[in-house]
Amino acid sequence: MKFEKIGVVGCGLMGAGIAEVCAKSGFETIVREVNDELLEKGLERIGRSLDKAVDKGKLEEAEKDKALGRLTGTTDLEDLADCDLVVEAIVENLEQKCELFAALDGIVKKSGVLASNTSSLTITEMAMATNRTERFLGLHFFNPVPVMKLVEVVRTIMTDEQVFEETKELIRSLGKEPVSCRDNSGFIVNRLLVPYLLDAIRGLEEGIGSVEDIDKAMQLGCGYPMGPLTLLDFVGLDTTYFIANIMFEEYREKRFAPPPLLKQMVLAGRLGRKSGRGFYDYSKG
Repeated sequence: MKFEKIGVVGCGLMGAGIAEVCAKSGFETIVREVNDELLEKGLERIGRSLDKAVDKGKLEEAEKDKALGRLTGTTDLEDLADCDLVVEAIVENLEQKCELFAALDGIVKKSGVLASNTSSLTITEMAMATNRTERFLGLHFFNPVPVMKLVEVVRTIMTDEQVFEETKELIRSLGKEPVSCRDNSGFIVNRLLVPYLLDAIRGLEEGIGSVEDIDKAMQLGCGYPMGPLTLLDFVGLDTTYFIANIMFEEYREKRFAPPPLLKQMVLAGRLGRKSGRGFYDYSKG
């Protein structure tokens, strides 16, 4: 099959980034949001990101204009009917995702591939909401999408081999690097990263070091670009708490269980950078 037109459902942080990358890479791209207000905000986000790339000399003005010319916004799912690939990037809620995919299955042409950008939910459960399980997979992009090179391409036991391989080629054409993953909660990155982040919180609870010293130790001792507690603030403590709960439900292993301190901080609204305070205080900039 040949991918020419790509649909993205959701124009939030991840959806906007995916749509931007697709349009910038030469694909006709249509992004759908639930209402005009959210759609306008998402398209503005894409415009600002492209402008930033131009300002940094990473993109020519003419290329920016071409990318915007390939991009269309809509609030109607029916407009995705002739897409070769539709990527879902809505809220991390299994029920809502399944409802969406059931609707898309009845709209998108039979040859079209459906994919989810989920970071933690199992792809098989979403695929079973459709009648095209062999043309269903996971495409987990990383934030910020225009910058991060990795995409986890997730297959289920039902995914067609040719669809899987051709989708990986598509990811390469977007300037990204695909890694092949089996369908398990957390895939590769979160399966390894989340226990590490949770262990850093447990270490803080147990007094092995201060916030600053734990971060500094992992940066200077292991060469990590940022320490685990800084990374938690960047990702969002609520996001990590949500993913950890899903993974613990799947595996029932202690290493995936959210520590009490993480739950307490989420309940207190200390979510990291997004709220102005997490393990560090960002309220003063």
